[in-house]
Amino acid sequence: MTASTKPSTLEMEAIAARHPHLLQSSSEKRLRTALIGVGVLLYMAFSWWFFSIGHVLANANWGIAGSYLADWVTYEVRPEIEIAADGTMTVSYQRNSPLGSNPNPDWVTLEKKTVTRTIEAPAAVEVSKPKASSSFSFMAPNAAVGGTQAAQAQDRVETRSEEVVARALVTYDRSTLIEVADRVVKATHGGETLTIAVDGADKVTPQGPLPRWATQKRPGEKITLSFGLTGWAEVEGDEVSVRNRFFGWANFLFDTNSPFFGKPYGEVASLIVSGERIDPARSNLSLAWNNILYNAEWQHLDVWTKLLQTIVMAFVGTLFASLIAFPLCFLAARNITPNLFANQLVKRFFDFLRSVDMFIWALFFTRAFGPGPLAGISAIFVTDTGTLGKLYSEALENIDDKQREGVKSVGATPLAVQRFGVLPQVLPVFASQALYFWESNTRSATIIGAVGAGGIGLKLWEAMRTNSDWENVAYMVLLILMIVFFFDSISNACRSRLMGRKAH
Repeated sequence: MTASTKPSTLEMEAIAARHPHLLQSSSEKRLRTALIGVGVLLYMAFSWWFFSIGHVLANANWGIAGSYLADWVTYEVRPEIEIAADGTMTVSYQRNSPLGSNPNPDWVTLEKKTVTRTIEAPAAVEVSKPKASSSFSFMAPNAAVGGTQAAQAQDRVETRSEEVVARALVTYDRSTLIEVADRVVKATHGGETLTIAVDGADKVTPQGPLPRWATQKRPGEKITLSFGLTGWAEVEGDEVSVRNRFFGWANFLFDTNSPFFGKPYGEVASLIVSGERIDPARSNLSLAWNNILYNAEWQHLDVWTKLLQTIVMAFVGTLFASLIAFPLCFLAARNITPNLFANQLVKRFFDFLRSVDMFIWALFFTRAFGPGPLAGISAIFVTDTGTLGKLYSEALENIDDKQREGVKSVGATPLAVQRFGVLPQVLPVFASQALYFWESNTRSATIIGAVGAGGIGLKLWEAMRTNSDWENVAYMVLLILMIVFFFDSISNACRSRLMGRKAH
């Protein structure tokens, strides 16, 4: 539109005078939009104040959150340096060390020396046999006078030579290390060095102010050193607990008891293919597979079995729920069964089943049947019977009656009317909803398993309760995600095909 053809101001005013509702609706719409925006902002401000979101964010310990997430993809090696009162030390590792029964990591350097110690050992007290001419004393009727003699021997003095650790150096990385010697702990991190004096008993004294990566609640108590993703340590009066963190999952295939432990993958493959038998009773391939399945640290066979239980729980519970909800939904649909009493009775039954959460049903059935997959199957079956029954009945009430009336007009029996006039319309919908619930119940079965209903959920909960096996938790969560993605893809493909057939 050129400038000459644009309406003038007078023409616009004339249009507004003839059609005031056009401009009025536009202004009302803008006002309504502004009011909605103001309402949303007020609600967000109220929520921020009511739930103290700012205070929560300001006081959140993000360092702990980061360490927690790092535990999912890392493992720790934990040397314990015990400090005696004379400054000598001993180094030990956790009972189930990922380095095996004789750990000797290259990042722990020990300087040893031989010391001679004098130890007093108490002598045994010998009691002689009573003499035949012993007499009794009225002052002590139960004791023989002159009858027994206790040999009073002096304590024995023994001299022992022992090899002890005089200096220990733990190197986390180039910028982080801990040195312990002569009851002094020196921790270096990020270019800062903290010197800590210990007494070999229970007192810890920092020499100077604490850097930001060191904390001590009260004077004399232990000092915690946080090195981020590298690891951390605790310094006590008689011990330094080191936690060195490494990326990855330690001993994922072979645990420390396996003959394949610590060997490079190339050597393991060579042993399996052409090496001499490690166990004369079985091949190396069979031995390796057995070691993987029965890995004591990762428990692959048990985890996979529990995962299969979860899949079976979801499938069987959803299948039985679909089979029971299918005939009942015809009684709940008003256009199929015009009996008001039957409609309400079945609908209220569906409401009762689905009004109680699946988690609560799992608690009930765990109490009734005991822990195991039967309780999980029952919880899924009961909950989904109510939910699928309601969805099926609503699908029946929304069908096109013309197809049913057409079948009825040719004199078909009531059963034939349902078979040819109703089922072709609703069966794709029924199957699609059942497939969706099957995929969804694969996730739900994991949750209800945590209360004792069996499956991998219980295994996951047990690993979380230890508060130390977070890499095992990550492993099981990853397996659950893979299974959910797999069944979600299958369910989506089947539903799309069913709905596509319906469209044709």
